[in-house]
Amino acid sequence: MSCSCFGASVARRKRRDPHDHQDLEGQPFENIKTFSYNELGTATDNFHPRNKIGRGGFGTVYKGILKDGREVAVKTLSAESKQGLREFLAEITTISNVKHPNLVELIGCCAQGTNRALVYEYLENNSLDHALLGSKRNAQLDWRIRSAICIGAARGLAYLHEELLPHIVHRDIKASNILLDQDFTPKIGDFGLAKLFPDNVTHISTKIAGTTGYLAPEYVLGGQLTMKADVYSFGILILEIVSGKSSSKANCGGMEKFLLEWAWQLYEEGKLLELVDPELDDFPKEEVLKYMKVAFFCAQAAANQRPMMSQVVDMLSRDIRLNEKQLKAPGFFRDSGGLSAFPSSNINKSHESSSTYQMSSVPTTITEVIPR
Repeated sequence: MSCSCFGASVARRKRRDPHDHQDLEGQPFENIKTFSYNELGTATDNFHPRNKIGRGGFGTVYKGILKDGREVAVKTLSAESKQGLREFLAEITTISNVKHPNLVELIGCCAQGTNRALVYEYLENNSLDHALLGSKRNAQLDWRIRSAICIGAARGLAYLHEELLPHIVHRDIKASNILLDQDFTPKIGDFGLAKLFPDNVTHISTKIAGTTGYLAPEYVLGGQLTMKADVYSFGILILEIVSGKSSSKANCGGMEKFLLEWAWQLYEEGKLLELVDPELDDFPKEEVLKYMKVAFFCAQAAANQRPMMSQVVDMLSRDIRLNEKQLKAPGFFRDSGGLSAFPSSNINKSHESSSTYQMSSVPTTITEVIPR
């Protein structure tokens, strides 16, 4: 990918008024195909309900077949939503030049009048949320596939965070934004909330955006966005993949607890394997335990205690022993309104008291290579 071309593309996008329909109509976007609304209507049988395969906060996704026979996913955006339009431009700007096996490929877009649509590669097994947490769960999600999904998604995030220039923070890593192809290869999608992250800044101050249950402490309470916010979300994602439970539901283990809090309680009690999805009949216990402990490292309350995503890839895929002495309670807390998924800002919760917190600013070594 040409970084200079990508940077120029970003600059050109920023000069446009995202609410100016006339400026967008007929506008050629770099490196992706532009479709007419009629072409997409033909591909989706006029956006027929039977072709509906998903719905997000700003529109509906339909399966379509292009003239050349290629299957695609057409994501339409609500014409009334100004935020949706901003996301439309952000998504094109962010990933039109990005190619990676673990990122959904953006094929093209439609910006005709008030009609907005993004055209993506079609992925046969829908989203991880649908396969793992939906009413019709996929029986093929054995541990081999689940571990491959964890590693693949980690590689996709590592690419966004560390290989691309400028770096990209996704801001909405969750099960519904991990899509699965016919072989259950994971691909990160939905870049509408993504932020470009220049190499010479430590954080970006921005409005809070994302999904309850996945949001990092320092981001929720201080609006301080770094790549470590995605790392926190990824830790929650691992726990969902292992447990088959949603992070956003505050009823885990028959108690009023979010998934992360319940998982940490089981860890402290030496019962972490109780978190494992009962649908997993046969799995390597030590490896599954390691994955859940990696999730705890990712979800540490202090951002600087979390690993980089390239380190996460190594921890998941290599024969590495985790240094559990450095593991502290993850970021979660109870507020006056009850249990909240929003953790405390930039802190580590002590093991001795639920109301006492200790600051931590010392970088840690979280892995030890096992000698062969």
